Amino acid sequence: MLAYIARRLVLTLPVLLGITLFSFALLRVAGDPCTALLGERYTPARCEEIRERYGLNRNPVIQYASYLRTTVSGDLGRSILTKRPVTSELKLVFPATVELALGAMTIAVLVGIPLGVLAAVRHNSLLDLSAMVVALVGVSMPVFWLGLMMVYVFAFKLGWFPTGGRMATAAGLQTVTNLYVLDSVLTANPAALKSALHHLALPALALSTIPTAIIARISRSAMLDVLHRDYVRTARAKGLSERLVVARHALANALLPVVTVIGLQTGFLLSGAVLTETIFAWPGMGRWVVHAIGSNDMPVVQAGVLVFATVFVAANLLVDISYALLDPRIRYE
Repeated sequence: MLAYIARRLVLTLPVLLGITLFSFALLRVAGDPCTALLGERYTPARCEEIRERYGLNRNPVIQYASYLRTTVSGDLGRSILTKRPVTSELKLVFPATVELALGAMTIAVLVGIPLGVLAAVRHNSLLDLSAMVVALVGVSMPVFWLGLMMVYVFAFKLGWFPTGGRMATAAGLQTVTNLYVLDSVLTANPAALKSALHHLALPALALSTIPTAIIARISRSAMLDVLHRDYVRTARAKGLSERLVVARHALANALLPVVTVIGLQTGFLLSGAVLTETIFAWPGMGRWVVHAIGSNDMPVVQAGVLVFATVFVAANLLVDISYALLDPRIRYE
């Protein structure tokens, strides 16, 4: 198993190197960085000053080598708009996106897997049909429309939830990790925990609809395939209860495709929650990068692309490692 994990880690290194090359080349291909930075204030003299300051007048190979060296050391440059280190801003916005994505994925897993399993066990029943209709609606519904409707109904009309933000200012939370729910627990602050969960509930629910529907459909398909296998029929023939057959023999062997989907959807949530963060005024990476694109803040955009791509690679790596834990054939290899 350790050899399998080591192989996966080694194979990840060229991918990470390719990510840095892509993030470096992306903005250079998009146009002249100097023109994008200065906009209407463009003059040849100021452009030359910008090129000298950011090393844009050097050979591209030398620029990439310098970029790679600083990136590996953890220095992602400075924001042109705020003049602050990009790493410092990233430490504030990335935990917000992580908290939102984990909240949404928790809902998706707790609802999607049981829904898919029940639909498979009750195949061709009213429950199965209803579950798949709900899943189809969840996949088809645009998250921006759902988010706006949820804000309008539950925040404006009913007043059950706040319209945006991560926490009420009166909660007085002492941050440790910038994950507000976790920090509330670590600092034993029940008022902050209640406020953090209250603010998190609506955007997490809106963001969870698509992954919930996908997980439910994949869980149903995997369970239907496994329930007709010989070892499941053998377990039933031994007189085991249906609940034990489903939980121990069927579900355990149907988890591989489900885990794959969970890993990929987590990567999507961590890097694709732009609309949800915008609608609910959630101060995460999505809003941060979109604002940087509108402001031509290239170091922030470059860092955002790098982080988003790295998150996908990390999610796939964790899925691969989970295969070794779930599938004995991989462990024995």
